[in-house]
Amino acid sequence: MKYFLDTEFIEDGHTIDLISIGIVAEDGREFYCLNRDCDWSKADQWVRENVLSGLPPKPDESTPTYAVEGPWLNHSEIGPAIKYFLSKDNLEIRHSSPEFWAYYADYDWVVFCQLFGTMMDLPKGFPMYCRDIKQEADRLGVDLNEVVPQENEHHALADARHNRAMYNFLKNHKLKMAANSK
Repeated sequence: MKYFLDTEFIEDGHTIDLISIGIVAEDGREFYCLNRDCDWSKADQWVRENVLSGLPPKPDESTPTYAVEGPWLNHSEIGPAIKYFLSKDNLEIRHSSPEFWAYYADYDWVVFCQLFGTMMDLPKGFPMYCRDIKQEADRLGVDLNEVVPQENEHHALADARHNRAMYNFLKNHKLKMAANSK
């Protein structure tokens, strides 16, 4: 099963702090949450204007988790929630080797892996790498900005949906190229 992911984060050249994560499964299921523990005060002006401005207000730290409205989770709850999303009956990963895809995937993959601890702590069956849609587009000579327009950029779930759309475009493009070469 393919999973298309995107994250929004604050980074300072030394650390990456997850703001939000969106994952869209190949079968259409979706996962989205916001990191309640993210320190928004460390966000630069660009992140404030382009990411934080589009999010619901962050709940007060004193509000108990059960009383928080919206997709807010503590950082330590996000990894298990993702594992549950990818699981069948919360017992086993739906497919022994889920395939993860992201656009400019490097930072997304690092922050994703950190949700489980280190890369070595990834759940059994998870790959230790993420496939990159941008690299695949470059390999195929496709400028995705021209052919797959995006709305609501810098929202993790909207971007994960867009990643799936870009992947599907590339998959169809490869099929057309193969058919034309015969």
